[in-house]
Amino acid sequence: MQTVFYARVSTADQTIAHQERQARDAGFAIDRVVADNGVSGVSTRLAERPEGQRLFDLLRAGDVLVVRWVDRLGRNYADVTETIREFMRRGVVIKTIINRMTFDGATADPMQQAVRDALIAFMAASAQAQAEATKAAQAAGIEHAKASNGSAYRGRKPSFTRAQMETVRDLLAQDAGVSVIARTTGLSRQAIYRMKDDPAEAEAVLAKWGL
Repeated sequence: MQTVFYARVSTADQTIAHQERQARDAGFAIDRVVADNGVSGVSTRLAERPEGQRLFDLLRAGDVLVVRWVDRLGRNYADVTETIREFMRRGVVIKTIINRMTFDGATADPMQQAVRDALIAFMAASAQAQAEATKAAQAAGIEHAKASNGSAYRGRKPSFTRAQMETVRDLLAQDAGVSVIARTTGLSRQAIYRMKDDPAEAEAVLAKWGL
């Protein structure tokens, strides 16, 4: 049996090493890391990603697949739910770093199965909703940046990176408190509140600076 950590990074300021460190800091003993660089989880199914396909060839019954959250497996509801269920059918256990969730196909109790499947469906739906909200905020931010393109002054350089903003969004989606998010990301509470209250403006600031 082996524990495999799967990471996906889609922007330049995200790193696989950072995601792997989060997994190890959470107490997971990782035997192997499989990662996709520069791949969108919104538009590309796991089975269509170069290293995502490798997971299906690599994992066997009894293995553990660790992901940061279910959105690493895709942010499309149907894709995420089918991927998790396919791995469970193969006897693979899926564990998440955020919320420390475990999805195991071994249970034969119908009530436990119903609760597990409902939770998978809820988390997959939440991941897709978050992706759609992020896409809308990005579009609004880009339009905002274009509208003010005539001004040479871009304002103060943002105190956060895109990777930090995505982490903030992930944790907010999990109902994490602002103090917890601040400790996790190293950002101020004020910066987190600004991103929470006006995500389009946060996107606009990054877009103005080409980040």
